[in-house]
Amino acid sequence: MHERYNPAEIEPRWQKRWADERAFSVGDATGKDDFYLLEMLPYPSGRIHMGHVRNYSLGDVFVRHLRMRGKNVLHPMGWDAFGMPAENAAIERKRHPRDWTYENIAQMREQIKKLGFSYDWDREIATCDASYYKHEQAMFLRMLEAGVAYRKAALANFCDHCQTVLANEQVEEGKCWRCGNNVRQREMQQWFLRTTKYAQELLDGHKELEGKWPEQVLTMQRNWIGRSTGAEIRFALKNPVDGVNELSVFTTRPDTLFGVTFLSIAAEHPLATRLAAGTPREKEVQDFADRIRAERRVRHDVGEANKEGVFTGATCLHPITGAEVPIYVANFVLMDYGTGAVMAVPAHDQRDFEFAQKYKLPIRVVIQPEGAQPLDPATMTAAYVEGGFMVNSGSLDGTLNEIGKEKVVALLAEKNAGRGTISYRLRDWLVSRQRYWGAPIPVIHCETDGVVPVPQKDLPVVLPEDVEITGEGGSPLARHESFVNVSCPKCGKPARRETDTFDTFVESSWYFDRYTTPRHEAGPVDGERARNWLPIDLYIGGIEHAVMHLLYARFWQRVMIDLGYFPKDTPREPFAALLTQGMVCKEFYHRQDALNPAHTLYFYPEETELREGTRVVIATGEPVEIGGVVKMSKSKRNIVDPDEIVSKYGADSARLFVLFAAPPEAQVDWSEAGIEGASRFLQRVWRMIRDRREMLLTTSPYTSGELSENAKTMRRTLHKIIDRVTRDLGERRQPNTGVAAMMELLNALTAFEAKTAAEKSVLREGVDALVRLLAPFAPHIADELHEHLGGKGTLLHASWPAFDADAVHEDSVEIPVQVNGKVRGRVRLANDANEATALAAAQADANVAAHLQGKTVKKTIYIAGKILTLVAV
Repeated sequence: MHERYNPAEIEPRWQKRWADERAFSVGDATGKDDFYLLEMLPYPSGRIHMGHVRNYSLGDVFVRHLRMRGKNVLHPMGWDAFGMPAENAAIERKRHPRDWTYENIAQMREQIKKLGFSYDWDREIATCDASYYKHEQAMFLRMLEAGVAYRKAALANFCDHCQTVLANEQVEEGKCWRCGNNVRQREMQQWFLRTTKYAQELLDGHKELEGKWPEQVLTMQRNWIGRSTGAEIRFALKNPVDGVNELSVFTTRPDTLFGVTFLSIAAEHPLATRLAAGTPREKEVQDFADRIRAERRVRHDVGEANKEGVFTGATCLHPITGAEVPIYVANFVLMDYGTGAVMAVPAHDQRDFEFAQKYKLPIRVVIQPEGAQPLDPATMTAAYVEGGFMVNSGSLDGTLNEIGKEKVVALLAEKNAGRGTISYRLRDWLVSRQRYWGAPIPVIHCETDGVVPVPQKDLPVVLPEDVEITGEGGSPLARHESFVNVSCPKCGKPARRETDTFDTFVESSWYFDRYTTPRHEAGPVDGERARNWLPIDLYIGGIEHAVMHLLYARFWQRVMIDLGYFPKDTPREPFAALLTQGMVCKEFYHRQDALNPAHTLYFYPEETELREGTRVVIATGEPVEIGGVVKMSKSKRNIVDPDEIVSKYGADSARLFVLFAAPPEAQVDWSEAGIEGASRFLQRVWRMIRDRREMLLTTSPYTSGELSENAKTMRRTLHKIIDRVTRDLGERRQPNTGVAAMMELLNALTAFEAKTAAEKSVLREGVDALVRLLAPFAPHIADELHEHLGGKGTLLHASWPAFDADAVHEDSVEIPVQVNGKVRGRVRLANDANEATALAAAQADANVAAHLQGKTVKKTIYIAGKILTLVAV
C-alpha cells in the first residue's frame, strides 16, 4: 500500500477493470427491484464543464448506492446531437456538422469515463444517427395519419439579407446574429404537433407528480399550460376581410360584455395588418406591428409598462347591442393567450383602462360595487376589477356579476354569437425548422396529390452529407437537387421533398424510451420490454428545462401510448420523480478592454485587484452574466476545466467536492479551497487505513459479544452514521449531508483506540463500513481500499452496510437543562426517568444549582429524553 493515495495511478486502473468486466451493463428489467435513473442527456458541444460533473455525480452516487442495496439499475448515457451550434461551427470553422459533432462526442465520452461514472455504454445513442431518427420519422407519419401532426401557415423570423429563417436564439435585439440587419417576421408553411389536444391531461397529470417533482417546476408548467374558464365571443366584422367575417375573442369576464368600447388584437394576429390593407392606415399599422413583433423577440414584457396601440380603421359589431366597436392593434395583447384578441372593457380591466385614457376612448361602467358610492367614469383613477351587480347591461341590470357570467353566455348562445369554453395558453408545438442539421421531416410535396407521406419502406430519409453550409440563402437542403427532386410515391410524377427538419426538442422527447431497448429495429421501442422499465424512477437535470423539454416529453409519451407503441397500461407520466440540480458558479471580476471598448475582460479574484464583482455560470462557450449575455474576450479562462481538476486532484476529489459543497437544488460556488478540502479528506481516509492495515487484516469485523463502553460508543456512532448516510442517499436525496456524516465517522475512527480484541473487531467493522459508505461518492479509492483490506472485486456489487438498531440504543440519555430560557447544564438520565428524577438530577448539577440559588422553581416543563425547562423567581 503506497504512502499516499495516487489517483493518477489508481483511477485509470479501476476504470479499465470496470470496463473489462462490463461492471455497469444491465439486461432487461426483472420485474423485481428494478430502478431506472437518468440524467438529462448532454449536447455534444466539445467539452464537459463542472455543471455536467455535478449533474452526473448526483446521478452516479444514487445509482451506486441503489446497486449496493440490491437494485437492478438502468443508467444509460447518450447525446442530444442535432442543433444550431453544430451548424454554426460549420459556418465559422468550415467543418461539416457531422464531423464536428462526432469528434465532440468522442471527446466528451472520454472525459466522462475519466470521472468513473457508472453508465451502461452498451445502450449509448446519438440522436443525429439515422438509426435513431428513422423511428422518429415513422412516429411522425403515424401522428400525421392520426391528426396529431398537421401543417399550417405561421410566422417565422426572417433575415432578408441572408435570405434565411432564424431561430429565436439567433435574433439579437431584433437583428440577425450573422449580418446585423433587422429581422422581420414572415408567414410560412410550418409543421405542428397538436399538444393542445392533451392540455387538460397534462394539467391533471400534475396531481400524480405532487411531492415528487419540485413545486416550482409544476407551477411553471401550470402557468405555461394556462387554463382559463370563460367564454368565446364572436364579433362580426363590419367589412369582412379576405373571406373572414368575424373576430373571435376569449374572455374570463363575460359579465362585462356590455362595457366593451373597443377590441384589441395582438401584433402577431393574422388580421393585424390585413384589416388595414389597402387603406390609408396600412403603413402605420404595418410599421407598428413589425416593431412590436421585433420588440417581443427581445423582451417578453412588452406592453407591461407603456401601453401602445394603433387604430386599424376597421370596426366590428357588438354581438348583443349591435353597436360599432373599433379594432386596435395593441402591444399588451399576446397571441399565445386565448385567440390573440380581447374585448376591451376599460372600466373593469386595468390595462384597458390605461389604454383608453391614453387614446381618449370611452369608458363604460357595467359592474357597480355593492353598498358603495356608484362608480363614475369621469372620476375613476383605476379600473374596478372586483365583483358587484350589473348595470348598463340591458335586461341583466341588477344581476350579481358571478350569476351574470352564465346569463351572458346563455344570451350569446341564443344569438349564435358565442359559447362557454375553456381556454389554454398552451399552443400547438411548432416542430419544423428551416435549417440543415436536424432530422428531415418525411413528407413529399406533389402538385397533384398534395402532401404525401414518405413510404415506410423508404425510411429513414437520410440527411445528405454533401452540402455547403454558408448561413445564407435558406436551408442548404433546399439547394440540394438530388435530395429535393423525387417522384411522388402516389402518382409517380415529379415532386419535391420537404426541406424542413425537426426541432431538436423532438429527439429529446423520447430518447429515454429508446434507452430501454436501444437496438430494437422494428420500432422506436419494444413496447412490452420497455414497459417494465417505466416510468423513470428518478430524472435529474436543470430547472431551465422545466417547461419545454419536460412538457414535450410528457406529451410525446402519451402520444406513443395512444398510437400503440406501448401497452395501454404503460404509465403515462414518464418521470416519476424529478431532481433539479443547481448551477456551478465561480466568482470573477471584470473591466472594459482598453484596446477594444466593445469587449469586457474577465478575471478571477486571485488574478486581479479589481473590486467590481459579479458571478458567472461555468458553462461551455462564453460566460453568462446575471441579467443577460455579455461580449467577451477570446480567453476561455472563465471555464473550470474538469480535465485539469482530475489531473491535479483526481476524479474522486472532483466528485466529492460537487456533492459536498451544497444541497443538490442549491447553487455551488466553485473554490479551489473546496476541491483541496475534498482531496485532503480522501488522503486522511487513506492514511488512517494505511497506518492500521496490518492489524485490520488480522481482525474480523465485530458480530457479537461483550464490549467496553468505549467500543459501545464507537458502534453507536458508526450505526447512527450508517443510518444517516443511508437516508441521505435514499429518501432524502441529500448527499452533501452524507459526506459530512462520513467526515464525522473518519474523525471517530481515527480517535478510537482499539486495545482489546473486541475493540479491534469494532474498528474493523467501522473501517469496512466507512469504505462502503464512501464507494458511491468516491468509487476509485473505495475499491482500492477494499482490496487493500482483503476484499475482492468492485464494491459496486457488494452489500451496503447494515444498520444495527440495537447498537444505537442507549439505556440513558443526556438532556439540556434550561433555567429561565437559557441552557445552564446537562444531565444524564435513564430513558424512563420521571420528572421528579430529572429535577433532582438538575438541582444536583453545580452550574444549575448556582443559577437557582436564592430562587424558587415555579414551573417545571419536562419532555422525556429531550429537555428540562425550569422557571425560577
